[in-house]
Amino acid sequence: MTLEKAKKLLSGYGQEHLLRYYDELDTAGQADLLAQIERIDFSLLDNLKADGDNTVKRGTFEPLGAVTIRDIEANSSEYKKLGLEAIKAGKTAAILLAGGQGTRLGFDKPKGMFNVGVTKELYIFECLINNLMKVVDEAGAWVPLCVMTSEKNNDDTVNFFKEKNYFGYNKDFVHFFVQDMAPSVDFSGKIYMESKSRISSSPNGNGGWYSSLVRSGLLDRLKADGVEWLNVFAVDNVLQQIADPLFIGAVIKSGSQSGGKVVAKAAPEERVGVLCLEDGMPSIVEYYEMTDEMITLRTDDGELAYKYGVILNYLFRTDKLEEINKLKMPVHIVDKKIPYMDENGSLIKPDKPNGHKFETLVLDMVHMHDSCIPYEVVRNREFAPIKNAEGVDSVVSARKLLEENGVEL
Repeated sequence: MTLEKAKKLLSGYGQEHLLRYYDELDTAGQADLLAQIERIDFSLLDNLKADGDNTVKRGTFEPLGAVTIRDIEANSSEYKKLGLEAIKAGKTAAILLAGGQGTRLGFDKPKGMFNVGVTKELYIFECLINNLMKVVDEAGAWVPLCVMTSEKNNDDTVNFFKEKNYFGYNKDFVHFFVQDMAPSVDFSGKIYMESKSRISSSPNGNGGWYSSLVRSGLLDRLKADGVEWLNVFAVDNVLQQIADPLFIGAVIKSGSQSGGKVVAKAAPEERVGVLCLEDGMPSIVEYYEMTDEMITLRTDDGELAYKYGVILNYLFRTDKLEEINKLKMPVHIVDKKIPYMDENGSLIKPDKPNGHKFETLVLDMVHMHDSCIPYEVVRNREFAPIKNAEGVDSVVSARKLLEENGVEL
């Protein structure tokens, strides 16, 4: 992008201040700033014009039954056969969402680089690769693994995989792509600057993985290789089974456009999103959106009606995702504390929310499908998230569950 094109673009959105210090930058800094401006999705700013109401309206919720653990046991042979056939035919790829840092763990590196080992090194990334290798060994075929990083952690992540020799995975089947960024704005809609050469931005939410995959060119490569299903999962659950043949087979058998792994809630009040129906379409209701009636509602056999909590492990069909990508996903506007450069050139770190960030969420992607089958897994075999240093969903609890499942620490 040229300076003149940038000026014209910014004037159309009232964001000319982004070039205020352009003349003070060296040639490389000027080129980098222009590249940042070119990458900005200015259409996000249109979401601020909705008469001050930035909430995404929700519809009417209903419970949604699942393929239960009992169902899976009864049909395991058929499910596994279908799933292994899809893997052997190269129809399945895995998408690892790994753009975050381990800040809440007191670790200033990509979360996947965190060592959960006790007597030896065992990294989160390594746990996930080990889980995927079980499928590779069973199917006799490599599963393409696409790792989504962020601008902040991409170099560290790529170098770590190389340093560890991809944890034994075939490097020809490991691909990295960087998540798209969204600008951060003040409450009047002006985009913040972090420095004279750096525009304030943040990853565009966990629903941004698909647009980022498309932009990277990896989707075209996967489609050319015959991939029809994408198994999307988050980095922090060290026990989750990836490209699980039983899961893939169950979704294929059901005829659904998508599937989501779920666990039975440990208690009615558990703080977890629940896979359900919203206005007749599959959706996820967050725990804070549920009414007391929804939380306590029981079926005729005494089970919780809203029983199945999501663990961010989904299976999506590529052709349906292409349809969704042509539509406009809802944008969530979140108030955040955003560090910024003031008019004196000083970096300010606010102690209360001072602006908006823009996010798209995978729950909206689920809701844009005609069908999504909840697939129940055994909690203590497939759900060991690492979100905190101690307490619930922590390094401590994950280590205990890893040991219960025979993983040497």
